[in-house]
This record gives sequence, C-alpha cells and structure tokens, in this order.
Amino acid sequence: MNTDSLEYIRENVKAILQELTPSVELVAAAKQQTPEKIMAAIEAGVKIIGENYIQEALAAYQVIGHQVSWSFIGHLQKNKVKKAVQIFDMIETLDSLELAEEINKKVALQGRIMPVLIEVNSGHEPQKFGVLPEKVEELARSIVGLPNLKLSGLMTMGPAEGNPEEARPFFRLTKQLFNYLQSLNLPGAELHVLSMGMTNSYRVAIEEGATRVRLGTKLFGPRR
Repeated sequence: MNTDSLEYIRENVKAILQELTPSVELVAAAKQQTPEKIMAAIEAGVKIIGENYIQEALAAYQVIGHQVSWSFIGHLQKNKVKKAVQIFDMIETLDSLELAEEINKKVALQGRIMPVLIEVNSGHEPQKFGVLPEKVEELARSIVGLPNLKLSGLMTMGPAEGNPEEARPFFRLTKQLFNYLQSLNLPGAELHVLSMGMTNSYRVAIEEGATRVRLGTKLFGPRR
C-alpha cells in the first residue's frame, strides 16, 4: 500500500489498536505530519496526539482543535511555555524545576491545572534531555508543591534505533522509579502514566510496564 495514502495510516492505526491492551494508551507521534494525515489517524481511533514542536502543533491544532487530547513530547523551552499551555493537555517532558515553575505560572493565568510527566534520562545519555534517575525524587517533591501542576507519572525515551532489547534495562529502571514514587504517596500526585517506548521498542516497553507508547513511523510511515 502507498505509504503516502491516508488509508495506509488508518490501517496502521487500527492494527496497533487491536494489538494494544486497554491498559496501554496510544500516542500518535505526529512530528512533521500534515493535519490531513493526523486527521486520518484520529478517524481510525487515535485519541492522543503527541507533538514535538510548538509551531507544528499550532498548525495542526488550528485545523483539528480539541477533538483529541494533545500531549507535548518534545523538549520544551521556557520561552515557548505560554503557547504550549494554550494547546496541550499534558506535558510529558518536564525535566527541571525552572521549567516546572514557568508552566505553573502560565497555567495559573488560565485558571487550570496541567498534568505533567517527569522525563527520565534513564540511560545517563549526555545527548538526551531528562532528569537523571537519582534526581527524580527531588524534582517530584518540588513539583507537588506547585498548585497548578499535577504530577501524573514518568516518561523516558529509550534508544530510537538498534536492538530493542538494549532498551529493556532503561525501561525497567524507569518502572522501578515509577513504583517507588507511587510508594511515597506524594500529596496531590496521581501517578498513573508511564510513557515509554516508540516504534522500535514499544513491545519491550509494554513488557516492562509502560501504560503509554508514542508511535510515529509505525502509524504514519517513515519520515522523508
């Protein structure tokens, strides 16, 4: 089937939704996809759209609106927070107290509460964003003190390519951190989202406890 066709996307989405259990949410990672292609995924059953870039998200959001939930899955810069909180229903990549404070401030102006995930750099990879595992508890305790944020769980990337088994230890470590945070009963936290795994590694991530997977190529085909 032509990988540029909307029917190709619909068939991919339906196949993935049949594969996933009800306990695992699908995020359609829509990086560089047109609003038309995103709509095809939504028509096939996608309920959460993940975006990496604010400008791309704005363009898609203006066409699609709030038919679905929007999750920010890229690196969020402080100067983009004002626009981000106008679109997104969750920010999955919180990696510093400074960013948390900025999101809290901007969301407070809207009179709402933003669910957030702490991004964990589970592999200690210098080229990746995220909080090192040993710093997660400290950041979590700071977040729950911010009244307009709701700490909802953890997110980790894992390698985008290579043998998916190589990601297993990092997913397992993030799950252990998730369980540990749950055991702390932090006030106001509702830790129910563990966002791990992409097209290459989502099956391993689910085996290690992911409740949410972020799939792009698997749904939309390879980016050119």
